[in-house]
Amino acid sequence: MIKVMIIDDSAVVRQVMQEVLKSAPDIQVIATASDPIFGLAQMQRQWPDVLLLDVEMPRMDGITFLRQIMQQHPTPTVICSSLTEKGAQITMEALEAGAVTIITKPTMGVGSFLRDQTEELVSAIRAAAAANPRRINLKLTAPKLSADAILAAPSGGAMARTTERIVAIGISTGGTQALEYVLPALPRTAPGLAIVQHMPEHFTRSFAERLNGLCKIEVKEAANGDRLLPGRALIAPGGKHMLVKRSGAQYLVDVVEGPLVSRHRPSVDVLFRSVAKSAGPNALGIIMTGMGDDGARGMKEMHDAGARTLAQDEASCVVYGMPKEAVRHGGVDDSIGLDRIPGAIAAYGNGVFA
Repeated sequence: MIKVMIIDDSAVVRQVMQEVLKSAPDIQVIATASDPIFGLAQMQRQWPDVLLLDVEMPRMDGITFLRQIMQQHPTPTVICSSLTEKGAQITMEALEAGAVTIITKPTMGVGSFLRDQTEELVSAIRAAAAANPRRINLKLTAPKLSADAILAAPSGGAMARTTERIVAIGISTGGTQALEYVLPALPRTAPGLAIVQHMPEHFTRSFAERLNGLCKIEVKEAANGDRLLPGRALIAPGGKHMLVKRSGAQYLVDVVEGPLVSRHRPSVDVLFRSVAKSAGPNALGIIMTGMGDDGARGMKEMHDAGARTLAQDEASCVVYGMPKEAVRHGGVDDSIGLDRIPGAIAAYGNGVFA
């Protein structure tokens, strides 16, 4: 039996797919989920042979999820989305991320379409089950680009401490919920925050606006030249890297184009390296829930430059991937629960080590 999992935010699509796949005696739908976060939790209980994956979903888009899955546990995947009807860009991104094939569903009449295309859907699943995902996605087995692709590693001694303090946060899978817990709990006097949340283009602005409405501090999608100020959090725009630089006594951000670093753009490694170079001991680095290892090397560089470094602990992470790798690389001073992170940030801003 080919074990299939369906991840799609439409209950109708999930129901119809289950119905049509019952006609195939060699296919079994073992689980469905409305978004990748729910899906990952179910996959960890029973891993499917094939994923049927939508693209546009709440909390995480399908292509970002596919990239992360292909890094951690390569799984044959069929993309079934109406977005692929709109042009080649999404289609190419899906194939480059590791999708075996793509089925384009219409925006209207999805149920009847899927019933009419049962043979195509079943054939796609069978083909995916026979594929080797490691061979499909050969580029992911090549060496990953490091932060060297964007800026040189820190060199020389760490700069002297100053009264201006900043906080750099790196976060991925499960991050939207975690940030919705942490940021609204911060006081207006919190130090300036630079945040990389793995999120695609066009999502970060609305996410920042949502957080801004929930928080005492200002939260905005970063623009080139924005200052890191007490009571302000800057979120890196999806599809671009964000670097912190120092100008006199002030800290600013550069928002730049560039290649994927640690297979991400924005990359936590890029942010953390820039903070290590520009702020040294005047920064607190926090790495939180997420898949993969983006940020682990950058956190070690921050630690070596004199910054205070914290990781979210395993018990409170949705996925204990990025924090685990940061600990393994030796760059973490302490691991703490999600409930302690707001207090640690506020304390650091008041001159007390977390």
